[in-house]
Amino acid sequence: MDKRIIPLIMCGGAGTRLWPASREVRPKQFLPLFGTRSTFQDT
Repeated sequence: MDKRIIPLIMCGGAGTRLWPASREVRPKQFLPLFGTRSTFQDT
C-alpha cells in the first residue's frame, strides 16, 4: 500500500485566497481540496 503524504498547513486569517469557496460558514478545513473528501475527513 503506497499512500502519498501531502503536508498542508492551514493558518488563520481573513480567508481571501480561497474565496468564494471558503467562507465563514464553510472554512478551509471543510473544503475538498485534494479529491472528494475534506482535509478534516482525511486527518
